Amino acid sequence: MVRAIMIQGTGSNVGKSVLVAGLARAYTRRGLKVAPFKPQNMSNNAAVTENGGEIGRAQALQARAAQREPHTDMNPILLKPETDTGAQIIVQGQRAGTMQAGDYRKDKSKLLGAAMESFDRLCSDADLVLIEGAGSPAETNLRKGDIANMGFACAAGVPVVLVGDIHRGGVIAQIVGTQAVLDAGDLAMIRGFAVNRFKGDVSLFDDGRDDIATRTGWPCLGVVPWFHNAWKLPAEDMMDIRSHTGGACKVVVPQLERMANFDDLDPLSAEPGVSVEIIPAGRPLPGDADLVLLPGSKSTIGDLNYFRAQGWDIDLYAHVRRGGHVLGLCGGFQMLGKTISDPDGVDGRPGTVEGLGLLDVDTVMAGQKQVTLTKAHALPNGELVSGYEIHMGQTEGPDCSRAWLEIEGRPEGAASPNGRILGSYLHGIFSSDDFRASYLAKLGVTSDTAYEDGVEQTLDDLADHLEQHMNLDLLLTLALPPQRG
Repeated sequence: MVRAIMIQGTGSNVGKSVLVAGLARAYTRRGLKVAPFKPQNMSNNAAVTENGGEIGRAQALQARAAQREPHTDMNPILLKPETDTGAQIIVQGQRAGTMQAGDYRKDKSKLLGAAMESFDRLCSDADLVLIEGAGSPAETNLRKGDIANMGFACAAGVPVVLVGDIHRGGVIAQIVGTQAVLDAGDLAMIRGFAVNRFKGDVSLFDDGRDDIATRTGWPCLGVVPWFHNAWKLPAEDMMDIRSHTGGACKVVVPQLERMANFDDLDPLSAEPGVSVEIIPAGRPLPGDADLVLLPGSKSTIGDLNYFRAQGWDIDLYAHVRRGGHVLGLCGGFQMLGKTISDPDGVDGRPGTVEGLGLLDVDTVMAGQKQVTLTKAHALPNGELVSGYEIHMGQTEGPDCSRAWLEIEGRPEGAASPNGRILGSYLHGIFSSDDFRASYLAKLGVTSDTAYEDGVEQTLDDLADHLEQHMNLDLLLTLALPPQRG
């Protein structure tokens, strides 16, 4: 009979996603059929599933850790922020529309049925379902209609483990304070706690651990030291993006306000010969960059305006005059063109804006959203490239005649006459070792890195880490068959 347990956090970004990935790999290695699940996620870093849908990148990684294919049931509700107050809503992998935050808060309980439906299907094909919460159950103002934390735990009848982040400080107050604000029904779901991201001698926190246990009455499932190789795993959201110092080749990435699908950066960060520098607002693009990479965007026109507001367009033109390389992916590709037209307002207000003009192409935001896993070949040498498309719009123009990828005989992408400026809709291209090595060779970098093997090794190392520092036997004992309310 299937069992389930939910990992909730005292706040956002306490390491829940990485913990669930490590637990998924650990229990899978023990011979269990594990499925990850997150009822509601908010992220512009989406993954594409084989059944043609979108889920959060973290759930795709957790599925990989569990050695099973990602499926839309693993993250049935995905919110993709488009503005400060509105988001695109993805339900069971498919776009269901756009909603303002206030309206979503009123209507989100209606989405519980879709979440439960997906959860039930996962339970029918698993021994253990590891559920990840979102944000914190202590946000009592969001409790009514909640489907992300205690609302789901109570509806599905699954026990909860609460995780605090000691790296932020105040972890005793995080956990004890969460207990203090929860009502009796929610408290009854919690079976234990864990402390994450400890740096130094773990034994120094023995008194703190015992104090939490005494005050709450909950058992401690472990004090988990900082996992230093977590950066080698795909990041979930922009809060997790970090610059990475490697070799002499410098790849510069402007941090767009609605940056999306930035997993393109992970294989580059894993290269010893490459340094990836994320440039936040208010800082110029460095003049010594070898490559400026314009990433994907959930709001291309809005992020193009943001790009110009930072003065990055001036920096980019100077980079090009110095002979530097530029690569635009998806939204970044659209920005590099001459114009972006949005007649129906799918990306904001209807109208046409000028692009950066570095590629002789024009984009029209129209048609159906493209969401597909894709295999391509790089031109001219034919290296196999595995990636995915997730975009609105069509791009055409003279520079598309110099396509540098081919998908089932169809040319993809565009290039400037000198080949230094490239654009494509295909994400994930740098995960393919042969292509990445060929591309980096043009920048003077020799690559022999096996990126996917590195991710697998990191997941195994993470599982070893949790086996050592958490009581996984007790955690498994606490997992119970779901009891629908």
